[in-house]
Amino acid sequence: MRELALHLLDLVQNASEAGARHVEVTITEAPSDDRLTIEVRDDGRGMDAVTAARVTDPFFTTRTTRHVGLGLPLAAAGAEQAGGGIAIQSAPGQGTCITLTYQWRHWDRPPWVICRPP
Repeated sequence: MRELALHLLDLVQNASEAGARHVEVTITEAPSDDRLTIEVRDDGRGMDAVTAARVTDPFFTTRTTRHVGLGLPLAAAGAEQAGGGIAIQSAPGQGTCITLTYQWRHWDRPPWVICRPP
């Protein structure tokens, strides 16, 4: 769970640094669909299609100082390793929406979470 919190913090920080004045975080747990979804939507400056396609490449960054470009690649890798993935919707001047999905019953979730009544 700590890793999810760190990914979420990184996504919100990215939104803030992209000039977002509003950031909306939605976490949806859907055991019947075997999915956990985290969506971060902002009204920042957005990205063009070329940049959006590269943000999950390790060490890719649009910034020039103090950033190594590993936040989104690590978030994407974590989601993929947990049976899910990442989706990025963005356009210049229209903000960005990052959606991370995870398999709800993934093997490394503690048993008390898996066995919790619906």
